[in-house]
Amino acid sequence: MRDFSRTSLRFFKNLGLTADAAAVVNALVLLVLAIAVTYLIYYLVRRILRLVAIQTIRKSEIQFFKFLLEHKVPHYLSLIAPLMVLYLTIPIVFHDYPQISKLLIGICDIYLVLVVVWVFMAMIKAGGDLLKEKPSFRGKPLDSYMQVIRILLYLFATVVLFSNLTGKSPVAFFTAMGAISAVLLLMFKDTIMGFVASIQVTTNDIVRIGDWITMPKYGADGDILEINLTTVKVQNFDKTITTIPTYSLISDSFQNWRGMRQSGGRRIKRAVNIKQSSIRFLKEEELAKFEQIQLLSSYIQHRQKDIEKHNLRTNADKRLLINGRNLTNAGLFRKYIDSYISSHSGTNKKMNIMVRQLAPTSQGLPIEIYVFANTIIWAEYEHIMADIFDHIIAAAPYFGLQIYEAEGSGDVKQLEMLNQMDGA
Repeated sequence: MRDFSRTSLRFFKNLGLTADAAAVVNALVLLVLAIAVTYLIYYLVRRILRLVAIQTIRKSEIQFFKFLLEHKVPHYLSLIAPLMVLYLTIPIVFHDYPQISKLLIGICDIYLVLVVVWVFMAMIKAGGDLLKEKPSFRGKPLDSYMQVIRILLYLFATVVLFSNLTGKSPVAFFTAMGAISAVLLLMFKDTIMGFVASIQVTTNDIVRIGDWITMPKYGADGDILEINLTTVKVQNFDKTITTIPTYSLISDSFQNWRGMRQSGGRRIKRAVNIKQSSIRFLKEEELAKFEQIQLLSSYIQHRQKDIEKHNLRTNADKRLLINGRNLTNAGLFRKYIDSYISSHSGTNKKMNIMVRQLAPTSQGLPIEIYVFANTIIWAEYEHIMADIFDHIIAAAPYFGLQIYEAEGSGDVKQLEMLNQMDGA
């Protein structure tokens, strides 16, 4: 190459150019040739690396090579080859201009450091994507750890560039950093706290990507899309995105619905308020019409036998219903609800099923239904819950009970139901 440079310089001098003009023209021509050769090498190396990666993916079906290709690792690697060419050609092209040669070599040094960082960054991203595909890492906040590694790479690149540009030892850089450590800690406070939070989140398995969380303080109610060093992105059910600080996952309270999703059942916990004045004892002659209710027929027969035995044993005076033990319309209603939800196709029979009374209030006597739907899909859950309570509210008048309403409830429907049972 040096011989070619001398030959071309003599050629331009023989054309009648002065020594200075010949040197300039020679440098320009050699520069154009060097750029052309550099680009040609870059193109060929890039094509070869890309083809090798594609063929490797097709033959081996290793996912890692696919991710390397997606993150442009062959492209970044192909940038190293032309840089090597520039290192060789710049001293020759600018042999007569040592200051320019030194400047360009310095620029190449900077670019080489950046290329190495880009290569490692792309490989880290590919490795992160590969880990996300594995079940054991699925849902983990890997982006936080990837960001820490990227920060360390940038720090390493900064130290190397500082050393190259100033000609000083990297120790000088860290000495300067130590002097402004307080300022740096203040600047990177959120990053440091986010990193600590990410470690605790992973170690304690507090949340995962894809978890449904509710955090009223930040207006978050939806699925976690991303966890990184500083922020957590939550897609709410109205498709809006809420961003919350990562460290708030360990400093503030929130609700994680993962357990519900894993259980396969979603809880229904709702009460209907019974007007207390409509609760009464049932006369023995009334029980015949309630035995017509299929879900209660067997229960009434067995329960009434137990009550009669008790009353005989205690010699209860049944001229007044309050004496001894008696069935009540509210008690039968609770048993009916329990039997109904136990046989309902939309309830999870392997989880708790309970119908209970809560403390009486000024709005009536709450009868709470505690059961789990056999689905976690929101729309299906709402349909099951509505179906159950539609039936319960419609069934209350058959027992002579009134559902409390603040406006006052009419008795017409209740009387119609009782008349139908009397007619039957």
